[in-house]
Amino acid sequence: MPTNKNALIRYRTIDKCLQNSSRAWTLDDLSQACSDALFELENRETSVSKRTTQLDIQTMRGDKLGYFAPIENYDKKYYRYSDPVYSISDVPLTELDMDTLQETLGILKQFRDFSLFREVTGILQKLEDCIHVEKGRSNNIIHIERNEQLKGLEHLDLLYQSILKEIVLKINYQSFKARHATQHTIVPYILKEFNNRWFLVGRRYDTGQLITLALDRIEEIDYDTKAQYKIIDFDSNTHYDHTIGVTVYSKDTPLEETVLLVDESNAPYILTKPLHKSQRLIKKMEDRSVIVGVTVQQNYEWERLILGFGPHVEVLAPRNMRRRIKRLAHDMVQGYDKNRTSTRFWEE
Repeated sequence: MPTNKNALIRYRTIDKCLQNSSRAWTLDDLSQACSDALFELENRETSVSKRTTQLDIQTMRGDKLGYFAPIENYDKKYYRYSDPVYSISDVPLTELDMDTLQETLGILKQFRDFSLFREVTGILQKLEDCIHVEKGRSNNIIHIERNEQLKGLEHLDLLYQSILKEIVLKINYQSFKARHATQHTIVPYILKEFNNRWFLVGRRYDTGQLITLALDRIEEIDYDTKAQYKIIDFDSNTHYDHTIGVTVYSKDTPLEETVLLVDESNAPYILTKPLHKSQRLIKKMEDRSVIVGVTVQQNYEWERLILGFGPHVEVLAPRNMRRRIKRLAHDMVQGYDKNRTSTRFWEE
């Protein structure tokens, strides 16, 4: 399928015109029909040139899109289908199209907790049935990580709809550190997924404090229809620009560059998949290790990511970050020094 939306509209328009064999279609006629269709669908003036229409006809005739449209030029002026019953809509799906559809369906089905996707379940099922008949294969190739046992997923759709419809919420929430649940009045902004857990980001209605709530710690949700929904100083597109994970501190929190020494075995992975978009290569060492810098807010998720590399990544700067990672690594070693395996205490 064409990747350009306007091109797809033009192909469909030319196809519709040429199916009307009662009219003789000139290049000017087809170009004007395409311009009108783009204006109707895009609500903006677009003039399609005769050159563009000629290239569209050439593309439709060829095998690039699999159309092989039998478009002929007669009397050196008019265009028509030599096969009067032809339409690009009747072109069968290619093997690549079938594979792409199957994988897309597999991905969409993994977001079934949202009503947005449940509303098209019937359409997806019909497509899936057709693909199964054609392909005879039901296993997905692409899999998105998903924890079926994770609590809080039942809240996803209610929160999604509340954000969409701009409704303030009353949420009973108990953090891991709290003994009892507390009710918060929240203006919900976005839903954030990180490390296979979902979070709600919003502002407390009373104080205006930006807050992040884990869905698995939410006990109850109710609507506050009297409270006015307002988005204050929040841009979902930039909110996580300087952060790893979901913990975002104040905008006034200074950013620091963390300098990391990555050994030879892990250097290719970190260079080809940067830890953050701010990552820069500082130096390549003679032993094929590398030194990189990452400028982010220091938070728990950033520390955990570094610790996950074990001995393969060493923090060189800043000093406070180096000392903290060293202490955490020391505590981990001390845990392994304890002889816990001989007694198998976990089976007692």
